[in-house]
Amino acid sequence: MPYDGKILARARAELARTRQENEEEQGRRYRLASSKIEQLGILDSKLRAQMTELVRVTISKRPDLKQRIKEIETENLELQAQRAEMLVEAGFPIDYLDDIYSCEKCHDTGVFEGRQCSCLSRIYNRILTEELSPLMRSGNESFDNFDLTFYPAEYDFSLSASPREVMRLVCERCRRFAEAFPDDGTNLLMQGGTGLGKTYLSACIAKVVSGKGYSVCYDSAAAAFEAFEKQKFSRDPDEAERAAARVSRMLDCDLMILDDLGTEMVTSLTASALYTLINSRIINRKPIIISTNCSNEELTRKYNPQICSRISGEFKTLPFCGSDIRILKKTR
Repeated sequence: MPYDGKILARARAELARTRQENEEEQGRRYRLASSKIEQLGILDSKLRAQMTELVRVTISKRPDLKQRIKEIETENLELQAQRAEMLVEAGFPIDYLDDIYSCEKCHDTGVFEGRQCSCLSRIYNRILTEELSPLMRSGNESFDNFDLTFYPAEYDFSLSASPREVMRLVCERCRRFAEAFPDDGTNLLMQGGTGLGKTYLSACIAKVVSGKGYSVCYDSAAAAFEAFEKQKFSRDPDEAERAAARVSRMLDCDLMILDDLGTEMVTSLTASALYTLINSRIINRKPIIISTNCSNEELTRKYNPQICSRISGEFKTLPFCGSDIRILKKTR
């Protein structure tokens, strides 16, 4: 996925703050240990002097080079053992003064084996998700908080099950998708009336997936298609550039969630944008979740055969049923 320079800079700044906090904590520990162990400073001075001597000896051409290096290494191990013994006797863990790193791979530098470290990528994806996911910010999105008691437990012959059982299965399918991501490989169509939990379960998926370090773009269909329009037609260069960056993220992020499809005004431009978004992500094997209040018949009336064919052939439909939860909450 192409990286946004501004967001990458923010990710690097956050990693730098983490590195500084770890260094400050390490300094605090050293000051505390030094206050209780009088010989600690002297011992560490000897260890540093040994390392300087090792470098000097290594670049020298003295005939006993190997023997002297071995002697220094032995002396170093003895001093380290004394240091560990002092720490334990003073009541500190043996590793209390070890270097502190949040990422053991790159030591909080953001670079591992000449490439961007996965820790920096995780920070980048989290910031990107926060930028692109205004619908995820209620704070309580969790599969465990999905309240099935809002759905009727009585058997519904049209469903061949109770709405509560149907929604239990839908919730579990969403949970499996999130926990298995990206290995699930399925595109989801969340279909049902207003207030049945589509947006909530979408946000639950987004929260789990982004928490695993993947980038998620979560937006309404109207806002998404507006970005496509501004990218193409805006006369303001800055606005067009911002829209182009947003479109690029929607096409390239690890998971795209398109909310409320069918509520936008359907035009040739929005239809083209929708097809581009769906087709591009399918071709590049990047999952997409679409939620809609529209039935299959309504989708067929609103969108062209190419779009409907893609949706029917490439998406797993999750049926949402019951009564509007927003209204039910007011009666409880």
